[in-house]
Amino acid sequence: MSGPPTHLASAPLALLSPYRTKPDPAPVKLDANESPWALPDAARRRLAEVLAEVPLHRYPDLLARDLKAALAERLGAKTEQLVLGVGSDEVIGVLMSAFGRAPGRVLYPAPSFVMYPITARVSGLEPVEVPLAEDWSLDVDAMKAAIAEARPNLIFLATPNNPTGNRFAPDALEAVVRAAPESLVVIDEAYVAFAGESLGPWVERYPNVGVMGTLSKVGLAGLRVGWIRMHPALVDEAEKARPPYNLNAYAQVAATTLLREMPDALDAQVARIVAERDRLQGALEGRGVAVSPSEANFVLARVDDAAAVHAHLLANGVQVRRFAGDPRLAHHLRITVGTPAETDALLAAWPT
Repeated sequence: MSGPPTHLASAPLALLSPYRTKPDPAPVKLDANESPWALPDAARRRLAEVLAEVPLHRYPDLLARDLKAALAERLGAKTEQLVLGVGSDEVIGVLMSAFGRAPGRVLYPAPSFVMYPITARVSGLEPVEVPLAEDWSLDVDAMKAAIAEARPNLIFLATPNNPTGNRFAPDALEAVVRAAPESLVVIDEAYVAFAGESLGPWVERYPNVGVMGTLSKVGLAGLRVGWIRMHPALVDEAEKARPPYNLNAYAQVAATTLLREMPDALDAQVARIVAERDRLQGALEGRGVAVSPSEANFVLARVDDAAAVHAHLLANGVQVRRFAGDPRLAHHLRITVGTPAETDALLAAWPT
């Protein structure tokens, strides 16, 4: 008998590797843009109560109605504007499945979130990168030229951007939106909680705009709850591509309970992270390290030898993110904001 029929795998997969993280994280884990703090004891006790009542012998709510209502209230949105997914990763996949009509191109600035090109290729779509300017801002002229040439189905704009940490100027974003009336322009606000006001109201202004978000960065990464807010007509199409029962019952109930009963606990975590981000950036700059201005829950530090600094930190129990495969980030490390004690550990381990 011959071996397993791996030849049946779709051709674009040959360009990819499985998405994996380090199996044994270092004691100080500052590489994944998670919140460093667990939920308060009172919140965990309340979750234990409500989760104990979840009927696991039944499927979860197909439409996640309670969670949609809680999210809509927090976002100032309407429930009919929302599509929910298992983190923003699944939402990206749903959008590409729903709106990937041939020739199927996905445009995004680079460097940015790695799942845009990965998911595009897995979905049989062509990723189109447009380099950011030297200061990591949007190159509007280059974006417009790429839009005119590629005529993309979808455009993804992460603001604040991962891994650069900066927020794109609203007028630059608006110029891209206006240049792409036939594309779905997705404004990815995974990190907006650390930056200020959301662009969610743009959904009412521009019918080709969707605003994506997640609870993963504000202390609830383990729940894997993401969404996109967009015109109800687009929601109707995306719902055709969303897997049924995609959000499990525990995630729905836990997220709904936290959003409705304990939003202050989530907001307090965000405020602590912002304060610690400023301390981390100041401490690194005080050591002569160039740090890009950040409005996210991480900072991007420029170093002479990223491989050596990364290895030194790891040997001393501190894990940060290195981008070995991206030439523009070859001299950079992305550092997630940790607790004050974790910041102290990072600084103590930093090579002199």
